Amino acid sequence: MGSKLYVGGLPYSVTEGRLQEIFSAHGTVESANVISDKFTGQSRGFGFVEMSSSSEAQKAIESLNGTQLDGRTLTVNEAKPMAKRDNSGGGGRGGRDGGRNRW
Repeated sequence: MGSKLYVGGLPYSVTEGRLQEIFSAHGTVESANVISDKFTGQSRGFGFVEMSSSSEAQKAIESLNGTQLDGRTLTVNEAKPMAKRDNSGGGGRGGRDGGRNRW
């Protein structure tokens, strides 16, 4: 098991400092990130916490998964690796004319 955790169901008011505080009761927190909308800056209601060891991460999962925080139920589990994205950027249309065959 890895030491990076996904934390879902976060209240939108939770800061990275508060997230670190919650998880530090279960071990050493290497980092805590709350994911925000890139346009509005508003929290998206989830984040990631990296614990210093797998055993501390497991302890945090067992202690915090399914618990309530400010009226919302937390989901805490091992973070899955980010899926590889195709960065072609063209939207699959190709060509300057939007991919339409004009010939």
